[in-house]
Amino acid sequence: MAGLTLHADGLARCPWCGTSPDYVAYHDQEWGRAERDSRALFEKLILDGFQAGLAWITILRKRDGFRSRFEGFAPERLACWGEAEIQAALADPGIVRHRGKIEATIGNARAFLEIEKKEGDFSRFLWSFVGDKPLVSRWSSTAQVPTETREAQLLSKALKAYGFRFVGPTIVYAFMQAVGMVDDHLAGCAFAPN
Repeated sequence: MAGLTLHADGLARCPWCGTSPDYVAYHDQEWGRAERDSRALFEKLILDGFQAGLAWITILRKRDGFRSRFEGFAPERLACWGEAEIQAALADPGIVRHRGKIEATIGNARAFLEIEKKEGDFSRFLWSFVGDKPLVSRWSSTAQVPTETREAQLLSKALKAYGFRFVGPTIVYAFMQAVGMVDDHLAGCAFAPN
């Protein structure tokens, strides 16, 4: 769907959020807002990896379950997980139960800690790929919005070099949009942050 969608509250929004209250709240309050907290960025990157092959609404509705099961996405705790924790996660209907993605989360926590050790700060490392400020597009149609960019390709490659998994360029671009590294709210959207 191209162009903005006018909602019952009289505000124009990007059409991808539809009318689902969960999606609308996510669009209005989170998507495209510049996130600088390393732990919050790690959580979002993991959740975007879990979304692969699924609709974001599925992950959004299970986000609290993920936060609970994955110990608040504390990398230092997740990095120590073993088979017992994996089995508990696989038995938890509050999350997406996918062994490969759960195991990737553990490895990604270890990679996060390695980045923190070598680069000093996960957030600063991520934001360096956009020159430490949001890239603002203001497309007029969703058809214009790319699924990946050169910046996403470079960040994907860098994350993989540290051992991250489920961080291909398309996932990374969606992550960059979500955390405000890229602001792809359509022109005229009432909730564009910049």
